[in-house]
Amino acid sequence: MTPIAAEAQQAGGLFGGNSMWVMILIYAVIIGGIYFFLIRPNSKKKKEEAQMRNSLEIGDEITTIGGIMGRVVAIKDDEDAIIIETGSDRVKMKFKKWCISTVDTVKNPAETAPVEKKSLTSFFKKKKQESESEK
Repeated sequence: MTPIAAEAQQAGGLFGGNSMWVMILIYAVIIGGIYFFLIRPNSKKKKEEAQMRNSLEIGDEITTIGGIMGRVVAIKDDEDAIIIETGSDRVKMKFKKWCISTVDTVKNPAETAPVEKKSLTSFFKKKKQESESEK
């Protein structure tokens, strides 16, 4: 064995005695990255879809995941289903709520208050507007 290899082995390897902690740190970073790039966005999307499906009202125009477009005429909460009416021939079909892809009805902006995103730049813009209005 060469003297350099003997010194490295004696010192505890390339990272010293902390090679186990380095490996744990690497695994923690990988698991954290998977969570923030794969799991978290997917769960946020599912929550938004569930909220959209639960906020359905009679008269809303919807599109199903199969591409069927229609207007909601009844909501059956006990069965977790909706009844839609399609086309000019007024065919009524019953669907489960999970099959709703999009709600195409545009809500009145007065009914839904705009959600202000909080960020550092919006904070400074608001402060600037307040100081200008005081002058």
